[in-house]
Amino acid sequence: MSESAATTEQSRFVLQTVGFDARFPNANQTRHCFQAYQDYFKCIAAKGEDFAPCMQFKKAYNSLCPNEWIAKFDEQRQNGTFPASLEP
Repeated sequence: MSESAATTEQSRFVLQTVGFDARFPNANQTRHCFQAYQDYFKCIAAKGEDFAPCMQFKKAYNSLCPNEWIAKFDEQRQNGTFPASLEP
């Protein structure tokens, strides 16, 4: 791959992480992960999946939560055993 092609390829992908959230000032982001997951599903329940601002929460939980946790949360939601309310 030429240098210009590599630069073009890199410019298409921007890696970002979640910004600072004053509700979670400590290094341990477990609660932030869980809250972002809840906020996303509450948001789409209230506004619908096409509501663009909800994607902020989805990006946050995808960035903060291990994939295994997300899979477990999804399974709990499907089984009706998720440990928190996802009603708006």
